[in-house]
Amino acid sequence: MRDLLLIITGLACAAATPTTPGPDTSGSTGPRATVIAKSSGDAQHGTMSSVLAAPLVVTVTNSAGAPVSGATVTWTTAPGNGTVSASASSTDGSGHASARWTLDGTFMLTSVTASITGSSVTFTALGNGSGDLGGRAIFPATDAWRTDISAAPRDANSDSLIASCGATTGMHPDFGTVYAGAPNGLSYVVVHGTQPRVPVSFYYGNESDPGPYPVPPYAPVEGGSSSTGDRHVLVIDADNWKLYEMFDAHAVNNGASWTGGSGAIFDMTTGTVRPAGWTSADAAGMPIFPGLVRYDEVGIRHAIEHALRYSCARTRKAYIPPARHSAGSQTSANFPPMGMRVRLKASFDISGYSPTNQVILKALKKYGMFVADNGTDLYLSGSPDPRWNDDDLHNLTHVHGSDFEVVQMSGMVVQP
Repeated sequence: MRDLLLIITGLACAAATPTTPGPDTSGSTGPRATVIAKSSGDAQHGTMSSVLAAPLVVTVTNSAGAPVSGATVTWTTAPGNGTVSASASSTDGSGHASARWTLDGTFMLTSVTASITGSSVTFTALGNGSGDLGGRAIFPATDAWRTDISAAPRDANSDSLIASCGATTGMHPDFGTVYAGAPNGLSYVVVHGTQPRVPVSFYYGNESDPGPYPVPPYAPVEGGSSSTGDRHVLVIDADNWKLYEMFDAHAVNNGASWTGGSGAIFDMTTGTVRPAGWTSADAAGMPIFPGLVRYDEVGIRHAIEHALRYSCARTRKAYIPPARHSAGSQTSANFPPMGMRVRLKASFDISGYSPTNQVILKALKKYGMFVADNGTDLYLSGSPDPRWNDDDLHNLTHVHGSDFEVVQMSGMVVQP
């Protein structure tokens, strides 16, 4: 009502006393500087822990749409969202203000808010890479994935089992930076517990954990959005420490829901396992994520404290714990069952390898790696990251199948 009275009063004054228009002050500061808008720098992808390529730029205008100079723009980030170059900056003669954004170390959608009195805008960005989990352990210390098997007995049939999965084959790091235009490896995304859950449906629904799953629309698909491969999607709820994994995942309606072949949920606090005979998002019925070589462990923390994951072309129609499912057709005891664990021989000399590769090789001596899927012999799984050195990782191909031995197996389940 007060505003209406002011308008009426102003009209009355104008009618009674004609005035000559004064100078245009629309570009000056003052109470009319009420609108802020994003100009550029939104929705970028950048290397984690690094400055984004483009600055964040806003434009401040008054209610007439003219640029405002000298307005103070405040830049704020929430904890875990990285840092900005300044907490506040002033607009120039074009009404522009800018700041540089350094991402944090987590593959998670992050945001920066730019605000003036009465108006604000939010910029978002994603860090490219495998994500820093802060050294937090996956599964309890007593879990099979974290068991030190360096001194465990050698399986009596080790030589034959190794021969069936490439004794002369070089181990291949199935991860790195980019391959065929897509991130090379099994990507994953970290979300908060507040991430909205969306419906999921699976064509192996009888062996899948039902949804909804906290899959964000931007969740990376293995091999890229147009991939015709396994299309795994891995999501970590960092607040509730749960793992959601899907095989052959496809977003529907821009991620409003998802479809897939199979899906599994794992509590990483307790180390849950699948029911006997059930698959997961992996052929062996095990979780995928714990078996990945990750940059945050290798390049930042310099230690892998769990077993890894690899594939063999031909596997036995059987499994041993912690696997819960078989996917092979071989019946001979000379072929590896799902869940078979191998370790790099203690005598293998790693001194000639780079510090990065030594971290991986030390883990293979202490924790070994599980047969988790049918695929090319001795393909070692990992997560993509732009900070990997592909040429250096290639040196792991000098490690051959014969440099490994099978850890004694027990609890074999032979499937008909």
